[in-house]
Amino acid sequence: MVPVALLLAAAPAAAQPQSSAFRDCEGCPLMMPLPQGSFEMGASAAEDEREGVPEKFRGWAVPERRVTIATGKAIGVYEVTRAEFGRFVAETGFSAGDACYILERDAATNQWGYQERRGKGWRDTGFRQGDDHPVVCVSWDDAKAYLAWLSRKSGRKYRLPSEAEWEYAARAGAEGARYWGDIPEVACSFANVADITAASALNWTLSNVRTFLCADNHVHTAPVGRFRTNRFGLHDMLGNVYEWIEDCWNDNYLGAPTDGSPWLTGDCARRPARGGSWISIQWNVRAGGRAWLVSGYRGISTGFRVARDP
Repeated sequence: MVPVALLLAAAPAAAQPQSSAFRDCEGCPLMMPLPQGSFEMGASAAEDEREGVPEKFRGWAVPERRVTIATGKAIGVYEVTRAEFGRFVAETGFSAGDACYILERDAATNQWGYQERRGKGWRDTGFRQGDDHPVVCVSWDDAKAYLAWLSRKSGRKYRLPSEAEWEYAARAGAEGARYWGDIPEVACSFANVADITAASALNWTLSNVRTFLCADNHVHTAPVGRFRTNRFGLHDMLGNVYEWIEDCWNDNYLGAPTDGSPWLTGDCARRPARGGSWISIQWNVRAGGRAWLVSGYRGISTGFRVARDP
């Protein structure tokens, strides 16, 4: 087996210096300009097969197509934190509900699953979080309310990333399933995922299908910025928390925009959530992988990242 240190030496490092990052106001998220460019968006049937995607989830990221991202766009270096969301709540009195889907083990079946529990929310997720952790238990609508407030506060147009912008930012020039490559032992240096750490703490059965066979040292969410960046200088584009997307949901990319804009037709009661999370197994954690949630869903593995127009 090749030592992980040697694998990491060949893994991509950030090509865009952190000095390019900026903030539009005190307390605003740290932003990174996205370079103009084009990329192949989507995931092939061959990738779905190789990654072991269950049959009912296949074909969501086809056809692969060339997408161009215009100049002047920017995206958050980090996922929005509890401190950032808390500042919005303190200034506006916004309520993000009184219930959240949390992970529980069924005593009868010994299986883990999500259950909605009253009294849980972004302030109390059922596990320990600091202010530098990504905010979770926030819906698509909650994220949009935060972005409207941030736009007023900064005088700039903030929004959620489109699916195309998100995938372009996540890939950062990489063509494989993940921006660090496809060597499982490397994943835990770049992302907080379903791994040996979580499997041990939560008594999961270890499997090279269910978990990444490495240790990221975080059972639940991790503070933003703890893992290595991709080539665009962005943290946690895969893993940590699923990230809400601006687009409406469509079951494939037939008819999707190719200019990087959000796709605002389709099933707008459902919204894409991208990137996987701290509890996500391997086939969920892919730059081209897609998932959806109803827009009002609040769960302990879902948060968001901001985007900004010129």
